[in-house]
Amino acid sequence: MTVQLNKAEMQHAIAARVAQELEGPCIVNLGIGIPTLVAEYMTEDNIYLHTENGLLGVTDVDDEAIDPNLVNAGKLPVGEAVGASFFNSSDSFAMIRGGHVDVAILGALQVDETGVIANWAVPGKNIMGVGGAMDLLVGAKKVFVTMSHTSKDGSSKLLKECTYPITSTRQVDMIFTELAVFKVNAGQLKLVDLMPGATIEEVREKTEAAFTE
Repeated sequence: MTVQLNKAEMQHAIAARVAQELEGPCIVNLGIGIPTLVAEYMTEDNIYLHTENGLLGVTDVDDEAIDPNLVNAGKLPVGEAVGASFFNSSDSFAMIRGGHVDVAILGALQVDETGVIANWAVPGKNIMGVGGAMDLLVGAKKVFVTMSHTSKDGSSKLLKECTYPITSTRQVDMIFTELAVFKVNAGQLKLVDLMPGATIEEVREKTEAAFTE
């Protein structure tokens, strides 16, 4: 990239780009990590944030107003919008599995060239918790994935085939990295946008998965 971003800048750039794809009215579930930042860039009032531990109508919260009993699925403090709804975990997952979440925004460890992701386990490392990703992949109407384009060693995270355990056989709809935005059409990756500072040559160099332009 001609413009070098630090980790925080990279994550915020991805989140801001994802927010451009959200159009209300819709219910959006934000995963842990980069997805939580998307809320900072949403401009429409009729986008309602859902967290699978039991709240529809998630908002940001000022430090002085934090309630330790109000957290999202990533255990981060959140606020409640006017008209927010609270419910138990089983009802929350019934919403997800019943197709009532319009968009799920997830992080991922790997994605293959058909749009299948791995995001819940790294072989040889402890599993902290599966979370709701498997349910969201099955139940959400659309799934967006946010991730860094490469691993710390520089290897591509967009692979011909995932080497980590896959989360679901369901293909995601869009993939957002600090270099590029891809749509998944008929089991193939299509490059639809370059991120600021990125070049097509760099994307080709750092992407193992096949994609069309």
